[in-house]
Amino acid sequence: MIPAGQRVAAPDFTLPTLSGGSFTLSKQLGKVVALNVWASWCAPCRKEAPDLEKVWKQSDKKAVQFVGLDTRDSATSAQGFIKTFGITYPQAIDTDGQVQLLFRDSLPAQAIPSTVIVDEQGRVAARILGTATEATLRNVIDDVRASK
Repeated sequence: MIPAGQRVAAPDFTLPTLSGGSFTLSKQLGKVVALNVWASWCAPCRKEAPDLEKVWKQSDKKAVQFVGLDTRDSATSAQGFIKTFGITYPQAIDTDGQVQLLFRDSLPAQAIPSTVIVDEQGRVAARILGTATEATLRNVIDDVRASK
C-alpha cells in the first residue's frame, strides 16, 4: 500500500461495459475502487473470480466500487466468463490494453491478473499483482478505507 501522502492521481478513463453502458473512473470519487484487470483466457483470473465476487457482494456499495477491466479478449469470451463465475459488478472493455498503459507507473502493462485500488480521492493507493485472494482483497480495501 502507498502511504496517503505519497499517492498520485489515478488516470481517468471512460470505457464501454459488457452490459452496454459505460464506466468512468472519475465518477467514482468518494468510493474506494477495486479495478481488476482480467481476461477469459487467463487461468489465474479464473481462480480469483469467485473471491472477487464474494468480496464485492459483501462490500458496502456506498463506499466501495468494483470494476473489471477485460483486456485483450473477445466480447463473446468475456460474456462467457462473467456468466460462468456469476460476476455481478461492472465489466469495462479494454480490448487493446490502452487503459492498462495509462496505469504504467503503478501497474505493469502485462500483469494479468492485477488489481489496482484507487482511494476515495481518486489516487492510486495499492495494487495486488497476480491472483487476489478474498483475504488479501478485503485487507487491502479495509486498509485503504482507513488510511484517508
